[in-house]
Amino acid sequence: MVALETPEVQIGWNAADFDLPGTDGKRYRLQDVRGPNGLLVMFICNHCPFVKAIMDKIVRDAEELKQHGVHSVAIMSNDVDSYPDDSFDNMKKLAAARNFLFPYLLDETQAVARAYGAVCTPDFFGFDGALKLRYRGRLDDSRMEHKTSGERELFNAMLRIAETGKGPSKQLPSIGCSIKWKPGRAA
Repeated sequence: MVALETPEVQIGWNAADFDLPGTDGKRYRLQDVRGPNGLLVMFICNHCPFVKAIMDKIVRDAEELKQHGVHSVAIMSNDVDSYPDDSFDNMKKLAAARNFLFPYLLDETQAVARAYGAVCTPDFFGFDGALKLRYRGRLDDSRMEHKTSGERELFNAMLRIAETGKGPSKQLPSIGCSIKWKPGRAA
């Protein structure tokens, strides 16, 4: 397992469009998933211990953010040939078992991960209502621990974005397993 930290990025760039299949049998574009007050784009996967450790919080935060007009989408970009735990069938099972109320999409070509500059799972991108990037940081400080206390950094950042259109000045990087790039397609 290679753990990577998300790099600092320039805030304010526009969310890249996509057209990806979801575990619910539908296809989704950026316009289909955006909320009136923002959008949380999460790059996750099934097998990563960092994602597994915070999965309950991801589901909770996505549900609560929707009440504030911020919608969420999860995208899985790993090479499924090398990591069969992340296959589309296994994505469907995870989405059903965890009762995802947000689309879980397969980025088979890895083009969306490259367009966003995603480097790890989990990797979070918080956009305002105009789909401009306002947050690129971690969910909280739990890392691979099943922590229940502490500041809800991502949730609070997205609430601020929903209310003001601006993200917090202090944003700490997410850390997780590297995106599993297909041979010859590293970012």
